[in-house]
Amino acid sequence: MGLFSSLTSLFSKPYKTIGVAEAKELLSSGATLVDVRTPQEWRSGHATPAKHVPLDKLQTTTAGIQKSRPVIAICQSGMRSASAARILAGKGYEAYSLRGGMGAWRQAGEPVR
Repeated sequence: MGLFSSLTSLFSKPYKTIGVAEAKELLSSGATLVDVRTPQEWRSGHATPAKHVPLDKLQTTTAGIQKSRPVIAICQSGMRSASAARILAGKGYEAYSLRGGMGAWRQAGEPVR
């Protein structure tokens, strides 16, 4: 492996960042949506199909998230979900981060409860 290839693989993301439309497609195919925000943020409104696992807990537990299905992480804006997707990918999950977080989810008119 050449130096460029080594550096590319070293700095490449182990997950993919996706938009709401692609997330909806994955969800319809059985993916799991995981909200990694704080409990207070979760209570203020969350995507209807989401499972709640705060980011600080994700380091130590995956709370029964199935490895056989893709996992999409969502937060408020997309920053924490990127960290969550990196953690999940490191644990062997097919992981995605939702670009724009709950703001994008709401703006797309997706259900929130």
